[in-house]
Amino acid sequence: MDKRFEHIIIYTDGGSRGNPGPSAAAFVLSDKRGKQITAKAFHLGDSTNNVAEYTAVLKALEHTGRYHPKHVSVFSDSELLVHQLNGEYKVKSEQIRPLFEEIRSMLNRFESSDIRHIRREKNKVADKLVNQALNLQQDVISEAEPDTPNSKPIRLGVLISGGGTTLLNILKCIKEGKLNAEIPLVISSRSTVKGVERAREAGLNVKIIRKKDFPDIDKFSKEIEEALVKAGVDLVIQGGWLCLWKIPARFKNKVLNIHPALLPSFGGKGMWGHHVHEAVLKAGCKVSGCTVHFCTDEYDSGPIIVQRTCPVKEDDTPDTLAARVFEQECIAYPQAINLFAQERIVVEDRRAKIR
Repeated sequence: MDKRFEHIIIYTDGGSRGNPGPSAAAFVLSDKRGKQITAKAFHLGDSTNNVAEYTAVLKALEHTGRYHPKHVSVFSDSELLVHQLNGEYKVKSEQIRPLFEEIRSMLNRFESSDIRHIRREKNKVADKLVNQALNLQQDVISEAEPDTPNSKPIRLGVLISGGGTTLLNILKCIKEGKLNAEIPLVISSRSTVKGVERAREAGLNVKIIRKKDFPDIDKFSKEIEEALVKAGVDLVIQGGWLCLWKIPARFKNKVLNIHPALLPSFGGKGMWGHHVHEAVLKAGCKVSGCTVHFCTDEYDSGPIIVQRTCPVKEDDTPDTLAARVFEQECIAYPQAINLFAQERIVVEDRRAKIR
């Protein structure tokens, strides 16, 4: 099964040497963070520039359909094509009209789409592929590019209520190149905790949003949402965050939490920190661990993404068990963030499936 993407960015180009003459069409597909998915060029034989430009868009949309995105954005350096597809200019050419109608029909299959004009210098990859296909007189396929430090990092908003140890682990992973991410905002529900000091020492933007400063949970939640949106956050990370807030629709399945036990056991209201480890030891469990899950408006009940285990030893105390579980947390949370960034998590029937 082909990988799914919520939003695909398409760059297209077409060209003809002679107009009409030998022609080629090309497209480049990228995810919403700019990472290339695939790129192809097609040698078309004799044709005009306009037919080549339209063919590029048509082939791009045909290929895009296999990824089942909700949204597509098409970029072309052909002003005429963009104006026509946006309904601003009429299509008079009998050669172009069938292509135009097929493209409009294909665009209707997505929840939303937009078509924009870009300058030729912003369309270098597709332009290069067109010329390669013309020079070789055959189709060209470019494999997806690997992750590089230059690809767009995912923007994380981190919510804390305590020491900020999870935040420090994420910062460490970013510094070591294990996470291609940046943290434009840290929100703390308390003003005097160690995590606020640590975040500021790291040069991060910190905002204090205390639940007791708001008359109800709705206004508290709205303040958090507005701060995250203003910071341009892609994914929210709860790291020792102890306040229930209402997850807004725009952040559905975009808020992660890590719990220091194997959910659904030892979860729910009041089960945090040492309370969890004490309960695990009291129950005589032989194995414990951690769970990364999507957050909902109920404590510890969202779809589970990653779980890691560790042994419970006979002489364990809440402190020694907590330390062993945290070792697994330091692995599990970055893993879940990377899965989200790679768009490999699909939620179906309250279950998170990894593709």
